[in-house]
Amino acid sequence: QVKVVASGGGSVQTGQSLRLSCAASGYTGCRLEMKWHRQFPGNQREVVAEIDNDGKTNYADSVKGRFTISQDNAKNTVYLQMNSLKPEDTALYYCQLGVGTCGPVRRRTGDYSGQGTHVTVSS
Repeated sequence: QVKVVASGGGSVQTGQSLRLSCAASGYTGCRLEMKWHRQFPGNQREVVAEIDNDGKTNYADSVKGRFTISQDNAKNTVYLQMNSLKPEDTALYYCQLGVGTCGPVRRRTGDYSGQGTHVTVSS
């Protein structure tokens, strides 16, 4: 059974930092990428950041310069370091794992998400 478990959320004040973790397990094949999403209180969603297995990263404009995504391949874990947090960062943060076949040409075989972790930033 594939598990994608996010942790590290909490309540902080404006300007403070949090570090989220996302651990993936139980999948077969190779990890293609992991993405952090967030769902705002009004249910709008946004892809916050993503990292592929080669370490290439992308960020939403709203978090560039403040958030950093990284990975520990040995632990199958991805991190999201969030600095200079703002009230508008308040959301449910969850991660998505993309899995595919291994080898020189990788074919996507599935995408898996977990339940997420809440981040609340107060002014």
